[in-house]
Amino acid sequence: MADQVFPTKGNLIAAKRSLALSKLGYDLMDRKRNVLVRELMQLVDRAKELRGSIEKTYELAYARLQEANITLGVADRFANAVPVDQSVAIATRTVMGVEIPIITHEDEMPSDIPYGFLDTNVQLDEAYAAFIKVRNMTLMLAEVDTGVFRLATAISATQRRANALKEVLIPRYTQIIRTISDALEDKEREEFTRMKIIKATKN
Repeated sequence: MADQVFPTKGNLIAAKRSLALSKLGYDLMDRKRNVLVRELMQLVDRAKELRGSIEKTYELAYARLQEANITLGVADRFANAVPVDQSVAIATRTVMGVEIPIITHEDEMPSDIPYGFLDTNVQLDEAYAAFIKVRNMTLMLAEVDTGVFRLATAISATQRRANALKEVLIPRYTQIIRTISDALEDKEREEFTRMKIIKATKN
């Protein structure tokens, strides 16, 4: 690439400008990557905590459901009475251009139980409350996992761009500057020698 650039002062200035921009771009990419990695590690720690407790929450919920099924028969007719949850909303926060989801929902058990008390018992109530916790933890884990995936993808892309700048563009423009500078210095020396010869001839 360097030997294809004509050695002029204009090209030298352009190459120096491109080199400066490449270095600035690399610094920005490096900072972005560091911020994203810190954010990723926080979410990974949170995901570990959630995964450590969500299995127990699921086990407890299914145990409560089994108890309800034993005492009431299959609880499908009660499950069908539970309305679709309309409280879930998804927003985003931005970290260095990466959109991280924020899931909001009603944490507590609804005050209006969607089934009657005549044909039900406390085991069904406990199963219902346990699956409210399952829903809450599943939403939290979905939020964290999606954030981890998006951050990891962005970090990979940022790393590729930073590597391209560091390993390709910066060395390329550095070599171009060196080649042009050497060529211009040779021309200046030749011009200086030529002027000395002309001056000596005139004398």
